[in-house]
Amino acid sequence: MEDSLFRELPSRLTGNELIVVNNARVIPARLFAHRLGVRSEPPGKHSSVRREYLSSRVEILLVRRIEPDVWEALVRPGRKVSTGERLFCEGADLEAEVVGRGNYGLRRLRFHTGAEGSVSEIISRIGHMPLPPYIRRSDDATDRELYQTVFAKQPVAVAAPTAGLHFTPEILEQLRQKGIEIAEITLEVGLGTFQPIRTENLENHVMHSEAYEISPQTAAAIASARRQQRPILAVGTTVVRALEDAAQKSIRAGNSPEAITPGRACAELFIRPGHRFALVDQLLTNFHLPRSTLLVLVCAFAGRDPVLSVYRHALATGYRFYSYGDCMLIR
Repeated sequence: MEDSLFRELPSRLTGNELIVVNNARVIPARLFAHRLGVRSEPPGKHSSVRREYLSSRVEILLVRRIEPDVWEALVRPGRKVSTGERLFCEGADLEAEVVGRGNYGLRRLRFHTGAEGSVSEIISRIGHMPLPPYIRRSDDATDRELYQTVFAKQPVAVAAPTAGLHFTPEILEQLRQKGIEIAEITLEVGLGTFQPIRTENLENHVMHSEAYEISPQTAAAIASARRQQRPILAVGTTVVRALEDAAQKSIRAGNSPEAITPGRACAELFIRPGHRFALVDQLLTNFHLPRSTLLVLVCAFAGRDPVLSVYRHALATGYRFYSYGDCMLIR
C-alpha cells in the first residue's frame, strides 16, 4: 500500500494493460412535478363545486427506461403516490401516469405530452442533473458537462461512473503514448449501482439489473488481451459488473470466459465474496460507502481485511470519499 497522485498513473502502469472504461453519459434524470388535488368550494345556490388543483410537489428520479415513454423511477415523497395517479411536470406540457408501484418509492411511469417534440427531448430540456445528494446545492447548466467523464458518449446513465471522473484528455494521451490500449463498454448506471443494502444477510439483497452493451471491437480486444496474458484494468465497478456478467454468460453457454458475445445484455450479477473473477485483473475505483454493493464488490475483488485496512488508512490520511472523491488502484 502506498500513496500517490492520479497524474502519476501512466508511469505506474507497465504499458501492456487493456484499460476498459464505461462511456455512459449522465442524462438530466431529475424532474419536479405536482400531484393533482381536489377540493370542494363553498356551496353555491344548488350544490358545492369540486375543483382540481395542483398540490404538493414531488421529485422524480428516472432510473431505467422500460419503453420509449415508460420509465422506472424513484418518487419522493412516494408513500401516497398510487397507481393511476397523474403527476404534472414543471417546465413543460409533460404528464406522468403512475402505471406500477414497487418498494422504497419505486414507481413505473408512463409519460404523455401534447407539446412538440418527443418525451425524451422534453425530459432532456427540462430535467435537472442528478447530482449526488451530499452536494448541497441546486444543479446548474455547467453540471451537464462537468458531471461527466471525458469518454462520456451514450446518454443512458442516471449517475456518473465516477472512477472515470479522474481522467483528463492529457492523461489519456499519456496512456496511449505508452502503448496502453483503451476500450469502451456502456453500462446504464442505475439502481443496481447506487441502491443501498437494506438486508442483514447479503444473500437476501435483491440486485437490480442494469443494461450494458459491449461492442465487437471491445469484445475482440478483451479476447486478444486474454490470449496474450495482458492484464485487464477495469475503470470502476460498473465496468467490473458488465465484464464479469458477460463472462458468466459465456461460461454458461459452454465457452471460455473471454469469448464474450458482443451486443446488449442485462447485468443481474451481484458480485460478493466468493465470486471467482474471470476477466478483471486490476481495478481502479473510488472509496465507497458502508452497506453498499460497491464496497461488497471491492471486498470480493481484493479481500475484506485488506480493503478495510486501506479504508482505515484513507480515513486517517484525509482521503475523500463519494463520487467526487479520491480513488485507489488495486492490482
